[in-house]
Amino acid sequence: MTEPVQSDLQAAVFDRATLRARRTRAAPRLDEVDFLIRGVAERLRERLGDVRRDFPLALELGCHTGQLAKALRGCAQIGSLVQADLSYEMVRRTAGLRLVADEEALPFGPGCLDLVVSGFGLHWVNDLPGALAQIRYALKPDGLFLAAMPGGTTLAELRESLMRAELEIDGGAAPRVSPLVDVRDAGMLLQRAGFALPLVDVDTMTVTYDHPLRLMAELRAMGEANALVERGRAPLKRATLLRACEIYRELFGDSENRIPATFQILMLSGWAPDPSQPQPIRRGSGRVDLAQAFGVPAEAVERKPKR
Repeated sequence: MTEPVQSDLQAAVFDRATLRARRTRAAPRLDEVDFLIRGVAERLRERLGDVRRDFPLALELGCHTGQLAKALRGCAQIGSLVQADLSYEMVRRTAGLRLVADEEALPFGPGCLDLVVSGFGLHWVNDLPGALAQIRYALKPDGLFLAAMPGGTTLAELRESLMRAELEIDGGAAPRVSPLVDVRDAGMLLQRAGFALPLVDVDTMTVTYDHPLRLMAELRAMGEANALVERGRAPLKRATLLRACEIYRELFGDSENRIPATFQILMLSGWAPDPSQPQPIRRGSGRVDLAQAFGVPAEAVERKPKR
């Protein structure tokens, strides 16, 4: 069994201790603002239903308070589901098999899991390639990894409004919204981690609010507020915050005086390598006559292009 790749992380991007504290505070009332988590859980349930396989032992990373487990209830494909989260307060509100676990240091040996699934749990990981390699290491051959995570254009409206307001009022802008994985990079991350048959596609959810402050309050209530190490430690000035709300309405408000918040959702899947999986055919082994297929003379296909 191949060992997990070594991390090449030089510096932490996210403050994991702050993240844990925020998730702990969010746990008691998460069910009041978990619409996004529930929406992602339903999408993962649909994707899993498209796979004609059974998974005797599955792990969920970033289980929150059990939204995905509820969506998977009655799913005959899964034998046992282990729920894991960084926050103890999140985990203790779930039912069944559960543990507190850090996505950056998974406590699993090689080839012990049939399925690893994650719904909005991996976007706060500092070393995402390393975490993906650990997941692949823990999967049995031909085991499945299935995840949903916010993509790079998530909350683009909020990001731009805050930046413009800070530049206008304060003369400079601090990072207020976390960086996220671009869809073009997600597939390469799966390949780098050693997954076979990697697949990434994009879904979009747009939620509207009556005021930008309502959006910011719900992000905090979900435990999704900014946890960057280099985040601005001082809170936004009142004048800056109010100006950001004005800019948000000016640039993105609709005819009903509501503002949109866009969530780009990356759906990732990959398989632990196994000889039984489809393999590319040997180069030059094709038996199709290209000239006949394209309806052109054989000389046109055989002719080498001039440099």
